[in-house]
Amino acid sequence: MAIDTQQILDEATKLGQLVVQHPAVARYKQAKKMVEDDAEAPRMLAELDRQIEALNRQAQSGINPTDAQQQQLEALQSRIISHIKIKALNQAQVEFIDLLRRITQTIQRPLSDSPAAAPAAAGGPKISGMAGG
Repeated sequence: MAIDTQQILDEATKLGQLVVQHPAVARYKQAKKMVEDDAEAPRMLAELDRQIEALNRQAQSGINPTDAQQQQLEALQSRIISHIKIKALNQAQVEFIDLLRRITQTIQRPLSDSPAAAPAAAGGPKISGMAGG
């Protein structure tokens, strides 16, 4: 029986509903909210974006950043890296992205297996070099 696009999308919706219940998603949402609600974190992140954008425009014009600009950027980056709520957000984001990567790899695995490797998907011997989950 051929599978149509709608069946795949329906299953993807079910998968999405499962993913949203995973603790990594809850941690990411909570950490993101804590950063958004913080008085200093959003301001620092916006300033970082502004500085990077200004340096990119400057670089497109062929102008290298000055030592003072570079030091200012590095100082801001250090403050951001040491901010406890931003640290927590970065860690939660890494966990969330890793979850999505593992899901994507699992979905793609049958597409990359050769017909001879199909038994591995059904619990047969695993092909060496395949990423485990």
